[in-house]
Amino acid sequence: MASGWRGILGFDYGIVQAPLGPDISGPELAAAVADAGAIGLLRLPDWPAPDRVRELIRKTRSLTSRPFGAAIVLAFPHEENLRVVLEEKLAVLQVYWGEFPRERVEEAHRAGVKVLHQVGSLEEAAKAKEAGVDGIIVQGREAGGHVIGQEGLFPLLPRVVDLVSDSGIPVIAAGGIVDGRGYVAALALGAQGICLGTRFVATEESFAHPIYKQKLIEMSRTDYTNVFGRARWPDAPQRVLETPFYAGWKSNLSDQETEESQPIIGHSIIHGVDKYIHRFAGTVPNATATGDIGSMAMYAGQGVGLIKEIIPAGEVVKRLVAEAKGVVRERLSDLK
Repeated sequence: MASGWRGILGFDYGIVQAPLGPDISGPELAAAVADAGAIGLLRLPDWPAPDRVRELIRKTRSLTSRPFGAAIVLAFPHEENLRVVLEEKLAVLQVYWGEFPRERVEEAHRAGVKVLHQVGSLEEAAKAKEAGVDGIIVQGREAGGHVIGQEGLFPLLPRVVDLVSDSGIPVIAAGGIVDGRGYVAALALGAQGICLGTRFVATEESFAHPIYKQKLIEMSRTDYTNVFGRARWPDAPQRVLETPFYAGWKSNLSDQETEESQPIIGHSIIHGVDKYIHRFAGTVPNATATGDIGSMAMYAGQGVGLIKEIIPAGEVVKRLVAEAKGVVRERLSDLK
């Protein structure tokens, strides 16, 4: 079980910083995670922006000499952005919400890029295995943000572990994990690593708005909903904080209503592009956001109640490893 923090895919630790949209996991966060020996991931634009992608990659390289990766959402136009990732020969490409067949995986491998595919079901995991990916991230319904599957992490995780047991593909657990106890629990079920999103939003280096970060510390309730971003990304439910705004509207919005008919509540600069934010848009507030911040979507996983402070991303990695080792040493050593 100790192998979980000895590293995966050539990294020091089996810890992945989830890609946080739309641009919350930028160069500063990815570089800080990389410097700590974990896998930092840039969240790339959901539209063709090859120049921006190259800029993000090169800025990150100016901040760290360690390897890092980038993530794309397959449901959006991504070919041009993917081309830049391969040209820049990043260490890792994470893909999500769609299929990435063997020929695409082999294309990445020819560029020296390892592929992590995030899945939410056993069927998706089987396709990722067949494609020959380098790692599978199993996302449970406990996760914050857009959630592709319907199953809880712990029932699904060991089934995926069993599915790929003959392949050598490492399995990484995602959904509601924020501390060393969750890390050890995932390892006990066969995972070789963990992927955390909400815990990394609540760090000094994340590009989240300060009010969003503060809400992650103050609040502990989340809900699984389809209220936000229906027009832009239909049939893509998400887990959000139960803010006063959300609690007041979640039962009062018709199923046909979308953000397109709603008033503008704010403005943001996202990947260098000026964007107006409509009420019920699925855009979380980044550091540039202005307007009614409290009425914007705030993604968070079910483990949010365990987050009590904003700390450096490197400290998150350090604590996860130390806490996990402590759990094994103090609570499990007598079970031999």
